[in-house]
Formats: sequence, C-alpha cells, structure tokens
Amino acid sequence: MDLSIKTTTDAGASTVTVTGEVDVSNANELREALDAVLGQTPAGISVDLAQVAYIDSTGIGVLVGAATRSADAGVTFAVTNPQPNVRRVLGLLGVEGQLNISD
Repeated sequence: MDLSIKTTTDAGASTVTVTGEVDVSNANELREALDAVLGQTPAGISVDLAQVAYIDSTGIGVLVGAATRSADAGVTFAVTNPQPNVRRVLGLLGVEGQLNISD
C-alpha cells in the first residue's frame, strides 16, 4: 500500500494524517513531512495513525526522532488513533510515553 501524508493546521496546531504502511522504503517521506511541519514552529504536532495498518522500526524511529526534536523546540507532540496492531508494536518497543499516544 502506498503512503499518503496530509498536513492540516488549525489554531496554530498541526495534524499530520498518515495513510498506508510506513516502512524502510518510505519512512523518509514521513520524516520530511514532520520536519517541514516542525520548521513552521506550530504550537503542537499531532500525528494521526488511524489509517496506518503497519509501521516498522524505521517508521517508529522517525516518530521518536520527531518527538525528540519537538520537545527540544518546545512543541508538543502526540501520536493519535493508532490501530491496535500498531499500538501493540509501539507498546512492545516502550515508546508509548515518549510519543504521547492517545486514541
């Protein structure tokens, strides 16, 4: 499945909606989108994973890196609506707290 990334901004906060599968072949697209949003210094960044059925360790690394860069810039960062299988992987890797995951 192809990766699609859509960014919207409302009241100074940005939502990055990701659709498809995130893996080593396309994780750089997600990194570039998150870097572009962070470059605009929003009040917060929310990454909506409701339509992501699969994410590998490379994609998770992109999210963790973005969360770290956001924290360094004083921007809140959260991952929202992960599908159960994606949430399970995030939990197994112990990054739920760092990614501020919410449903």
